Amino acid sequence: MEIQDPAIKVEHLDKMYKLYDHQRDRVREALGLTRKKLYHEHYALRDVSMTVNRGETVGIIGTNGSGKSTILKIITGVLNPTAGNVEINGRISALLELGAGFNMEFTGIENVYLNGTMIGFSRAEIDAKLQSILDFADIGDFVYQKVKTYSSGMFVRLAFAVAINIDPEILIVDEALSVGDVFFQNKCYHKFEEFKKEGKTILFVSHDLSSINKYCDRVILLEKGRKLGEGSPKTIIDMYKKVLVHQLDTGSPAKEETLNRGGGQGQKLKRWQDGMVLNPDQDVYGNGLADIIDFCCIDNSGQITNTIMKGDTFTVRMKVLFHARVSEPILALSFKNRIGVEITGTNTLFEKVDTGTPGPGDILTATFTQVMSLQGGEYLISLGCTGYREGEFTVYNRMYDIFNISVVSSKDTVGYYDMAMDTTVEKSTYVDGEEITQA
Repeated sequence: MEIQDPAIKVEHLDKMYKLYDHQRDRVREALGLTRKKLYHEHYALRDVSMTVNRGETVGIIGTNGSGKSTILKIITGVLNPTAGNVEINGRISALLELGAGFNMEFTGIENVYLNGTMIGFSRAEIDAKLQSILDFADIGDFVYQKVKTYSSGMFVRLAFAVAINIDPEILIVDEALSVGDVFFQNKCYHKFEEFKKEGKTILFVSHDLSSINKYCDRVILLEKGRKLGEGSPKTIIDMYKKVLVHQLDTGSPAKEETLNRGGGQGQKLKRWQDGMVLNPDQDVYGNGLADIIDFCCIDNSGQITNTIMKGDTFTVRMKVLFHARVSEPILALSFKNRIGVEITGTNTLFEKVDTGTPGPGDILTATFTQVMSLQGGEYLISLGCTGYREGEFTVYNRMYDIFNISVVSSKDTVGYYDMAMDTTVEKSTYVDGEEITQA
């Protein structure tokens, strides 16, 4: 039987906020001028229990407002719980709101000593770590200027450098590994990996599911202040995908027109897109001779979702209703990265798929299926129905950036695509001028 050594133990944690309709009600209650309850109770956390064992990397995921940051602030002592217990065994360094605890009137150097002292280090211990902190931050002589003069980039670099270079026993990270430029982010991830190799305890909150999948031993899912599940990264990420589109506990793999919303009740979706997270700022146009009336992305289990695991087979499906007779319409799909660069795409013309000549009331359903080989990250999907009418290229209906696909990856290579190389290395040596291959 495995012996557990808890570094963090949380038992039956509640955090309740009093919400008042009017500020005067708060004042009246504080002054004891009424016995009537003038507030509404809002629970940011409700009966949450969890254990992080020494040497583990545990992730916490959930939608906005699920209580992720709240539980970290309680664990680090920034907030007091309404009920429950928190036990910490080890010295904590926390990357919550970067720079929390910095004094804007102090210089960078003075803030290094201030933060180190708050964590419990002596001046001599901070002296010994100072150079590694300055090297990591790499902001030059600005470290001798007041922090209020820093750019946002310099500020987060110094804050991260202080937090991660003080040799904590427990590191708590809240959405902090995506600060600064790409080179600084790379440096941060290398440091994070060093911590794991050294067997340090890490509690990690992020919306970056690829990082959660890559680094975490276990993952905890929170939703509306409650703990929904705990387990391996893949299992909990699959649960989270369903929570995002209100399809938790979906049953069997779906087929056309019978994709289930879930909840264990077999409720059918009126439209596929109802199971998707859509872009609220939709850019849709065309001449009205056809309309894209439905669409979705489906993972390899038949689940409608915006999240796909790298290496899995997935499908994008679109349904087009025609209002006039159209000859050989072209149904298209494209992927852009988050800054709008078109990465890849295809259409029925490229794929040599005959779409015929649909007339008024006809519906064409296009299904694009492939293995996801894009690197982990966020991609924007555009759909289109175009063609040639009287010799002119015509847009019947086009939807730009209508939804996103989050690709979750545990291994990324260089560039946008993983070439799926079969890579081997053989070792040999020269003996008496002859190359000898070693087993």
